[in-house]
Amino acid sequence: MFHDTVARVMVVAGIALMPLLGPTHRASAEAANPPRADGPSTAVRLDYHVPQGRTLEAGDTLWFSVQGMPPGWDRVEITSPALVQPITLTPLKKGSTESVQTNKAGTEHRIRPGLRPGAYQATATSHGRTVATTRLEVAAEGSAEISRFVIGPADAFPGDDVSAPVRPGSDVRLVLTDLRAAPGENSVTVSSPVFDTPVTLTTGSADDPGCKCDDGGTVYAGHARLRGDVPEGRYPLTALSHHGRQTTNRQLTVTGEPLPHGSSRTAVATAAAAAAALASAGVLVVRRRSRRAAASA
Repeated sequence: MFHDTVARVMVVAGIALMPLLGPTHRASAEAANPPRADGPSTAVRLDYHVPQGRTLEAGDTLWFSVQGMPPGWDRVEITSPALVQPITLTPLKKGSTESVQTNKAGTEHRIRPGLRPGAYQATATSHGRTVATTRLEVAAEGSAEISRFVIGPADAFPGDDVSAPVRPGSDVRLVLTDLRAAPGENSVTVSSPVFDTPVTLTTGSADDPGCKCDDGGTVYAGHARLRGDVPEGRYPLTALSHHGRQTTNRQLTVTGEPLPHGSSRTAVATAAAAAAALASAGVLVVRRRSRRAAASA
């Protein structure tokens, strides 16, 4: 009976300890099913890069890099249905973990021209073994890449990427920057319900703020006046570029009381010019009257 009691105690103790020790079968199952030798390694990472960090387009050049390769690696080949031809990577120098893209005569490191937009897998292999994969997000060839499209008060510096609220009836400045401007395109058109007519933005405009955030892009700028009867709210702002083939949409916020007629910057300038003209006319009339009085005397 004593032995039976001891046996029962040991069984109960074992059951109680199982939750604390964890499922031991999981480790043995992993050991019985190791990762496939021909599958990608989780330690190796494959990245691709585009000049100036732009969106990857059909026809674009690009370069790859691998990280996490084991010591002694000597060659990785990148293949993808999106590439013109396979691309080879080698160590930057002997024993280096950094890679460099080889540039042999006749090689083309770019996406196939005319490729349909979409995601394409790129596979890195070393001596016939897949070491890493990534997905190439390819945009249509000749697409616009708008880095900034903002609107704000005409007498204020426009934001880098967020439009400032504007009042009904106020003068505003618009800035649009395209990192992939269409060849020969010197102007774009912007339309919105807050304008009476579409607004034309041009390159080389005096409204260009000359911001460093626009470096590397083609800057289109211009000014306009908002309708005075626009209720407060958010309105669409649409730019038509690439010779009418592409649209870019943003939102602008209209808030505050409408500016009284003639209080905007343009209206003030117009009124000042008119006042100056009237003053000149008044002086001329006074001079003429003075001459007539002198003649009669």
